[in-house]
Formats: sequence, C-alpha cells, structure tokens
Amino acid sequence: MTDPPAFEARGLSKRYRGRAGSGPVAALEGLDLAVPRGSVAGLLGPNGSGKSTAIRLLLGLSAPSAGSARVLGFPAGHPEARRRTGYMPEEADLYPFLTARETVETAGALHGMGRRERRASAAALLERVGLEAEADRRVEGFSRGMKRRVGLAAALVHGPDALVLDEPTAGLDPVGRDGLLSLLEECRGRGTTVLLSSHVLSDVERLCDRVAVLGGGRLAAAGTLAEVLERPGSFTLEIEGGGEAAEAARRAAEAAGGRASEARPTREPLERVFLRLLGRDRGTPGGGGA
Repeated sequence: MTDPPAFEARGLSKRYRGRAGSGPVAALEGLDLAVPRGSVAGLLGPNGSGKSTAIRLLLGLSAPSAGSARVLGFPAGHPEARRRTGYMPEEADLYPFLTARETVETAGALHGMGRRERRASAAALLERVGLEAEADRRVEGFSRGMKRRVGLAAALVHGPDALVLDEPTAGLDPVGRDGLLSLLEECRGRGTTVLLSSHVLSDVERLCDRVAVLGGGRLAAAGTLAEVLERPGSFTLEIEGGGEAAEAARRAAEAAGGRASEARPTREPLERVFLRLLGRDRGTPGGGGA
C-alpha cells in the first residue's frame, strides 16, 4: 500500500472577519496540495499571499474555515503528526534567558525524548549548525542569523519525519545560508520530507524538487520544479561540435561531423516564472498572469 503524502491539503481555506460592513477576508482559498514523502517542496508567493496561513493550517495551529489538511496521514494537529514533525517559524520565539543548548534540549523534552538522548542530539546539532562554541551562551545576545540556526537545531532535535520551515534562511549571511541548505540536503538524503516557504528563489532552485506558487490566497501553479520552469512549446537544442542555434546549427554541426546530442524543454529562471504567474513580469507582453 502506498504511503499517503507527507503533507496534503484539500480545498483548504481560511477566512477572517472583515471590517464592519464588509464581508470576510480570504487569506487562503481552496488550496489543493500534495507533497510526496521524501521530497523537498517550496511554498512561494509575495507577502500576504497565504504562505504562512497555509503552514499554520497544515500544522494544526489554526482551524480552517473550509477544507481539510493532513500530515503524514494524520489530521492536521493530531498528536502523532506533531510528534513526528519539526517546525521553525519565521520569527523564532526563543526564551532569552535560556542558552542555545538549553533551548534545543527543551525542544527535545517537549517531544518526549529522554535526557541522555536529547543531550546527545542537541550537542551534535549545535556543532552541525556552527554554534558549538556558543552553546552555553544565552540566546538573548545572539544575532538574528544565530537564532535561526538555534531554531533549526530545535526543529531537528527529535529526528522528525517531516520538517516545516518558514523563511529558513532569513537573516543568514552567505556562509550561514550555504551551511543551512547543506544540512537540509542531508535531511533529504535521510528521507525527511521538507516543506519550506522562502523569498530567496536561488535557495528554492538549489534545494527543492517541487514548488507551489501562491498569489492572493490562491494556488497559481504547482508541480515538480522542472514542470513549473518549463516553457511550453520551446526547446533547447544542445549542439556538440557546432556553434549556432536552432535547426541551421544542427545541420551545420552534422555536416561538420558533430551531432545534436540533446533536445530538452526550455527552462525559465524561477524568478521569471514566479513573476509571470503573479502577473508581474514586465518583460512578458500582457503580464502573462496564470
């Protein structure tokens, strides 16, 4: 029997009461989404597009107005789903009076880990995120980037099957970003399913094999990264031994003893696709909204 998706939303909606005399405001409307186990999925969209709302609904931190959500086969918010999921919010609410080590160990205790197990896991993770030397400092003196690394260690301490990250690289310098992304690549290699929201599209292209783009609370596009980036009706022809484009280049290459080695769909940069789906690509005639 095939395992259910790690994250699944069906008609997921969230509406808030509007101002007096106005109707409800839709933060998320009719989201259908399935993230297979073992994959890394990026949730993209501008501010106010519904990304954080979707994450809160999937984690059971907020009740939907309509539709349903499931995590690892359990209803959103189910104790077993929470036990097997790690979460790092966009702004980690760390207790300023705790050290980095105490913060990560406390997260392990909340997930039911024994003292010896959580101590070992916390020590290994703090070393992995580059905070071994700062482990016994109070987090109140940490930079935002250091707090992000503590938050990631806390989300990973119990070895979750699923990981949810809201803007994980916010506040990190290039070295810190690379280290965090490398750690997430290791998580993927171990079979952990990762769902992350990000404004840093280069991070998404490096890490994610699936993406979903939200705009105005609605899903604009979803699929594998290759599917979303492919430009319909356009192909790239790679020529070995030739130097010009299209069919003329292919013929010239074959006449000169070369060969056309590969024809593949043209892929657009993720930033261009993102803007086009949201109707903001000024380089595309008519705006190209989805």
